[in-house]
Amino acid sequence: MTATASRPGGTGHTGRAARFARPVLLAFLLAAAVDLAGLLAGAETVHLVAKPLLMPLLAGYAALRGGPRLLVAALLFGWGGDVFLLADNDPAFLVGMGSFAVGHVCYLTLFGRDRARAPLATGAGYVLVLVVFLVLIWPDLPAELRIPLTGYSLLLTAMAWRAGAPGRYAAAGGALFLLSDALIATGIAAWPQAPAPDFWVMFTYIAAQGLLTLGVLTTAAPGRGTGAYRERGISV
Repeated sequence: MTATASRPGGTGHTGRAARFARPVLLAFLLAAAVDLAGLLAGAETVHLVAKPLLMPLLAGYAALRGGPRLLVAALLFGWGGDVFLLADNDPAFLVGMGSFAVGHVCYLTLFGRDRARAPLATGAGYVLVLVVFLVLIWPDLPAELRIPLTGYSLLLTAMAWRAGAPGRYAAAGGALFLLSDALIATGIAAWPQAPAPDFWVMFTYIAAQGLLTLGVLTTAAPGRGTGAYRERGISV
């Protein structure tokens, strides 16, 4: 962990980089809107083009804001998952799920450095929901995906719980990430789906990553939070 000794508002390289943060954030929001509109319109080509742009733009925004490296890494591993999940086959799905899993490990490591503790009651609630969900969906999952999906679900649930440490934004992001992947799992299990299921998967996923990023950056702002990444001038 190294300090870069930047003042609020930023000077030098940090200040110059911060000026580009807002345009990159606007580009992310535009790409998200285009992607979601394409899904609603059934324009698969639009989704194929817009989806791979989302996480690199959000990671770029986080980096320009001086966010922790583990946050940037988590978003880029999310990008890897996004790209592989565009392919409609089981090997690509497993590789994509593995990339997301590494991203969750990055989040868990980052949240673990915060002195704040996620509520135990919330963790117990997540465990109960996970157990009930797995019991219900297990018979309908393809046999070859049951164990990988269970392991991934445990990791994701741990991340969602620990996301409560930085505050309410990250906590909401963790919960939405869990919901987004639960929607994917119900699709794999061929459960009845809401209208435009891909739209809801992407909407909750984009909101999840955005809120996780906002939660970390808010905690990392000077004078905010009590964690190991509380100052924007500290890189992890």
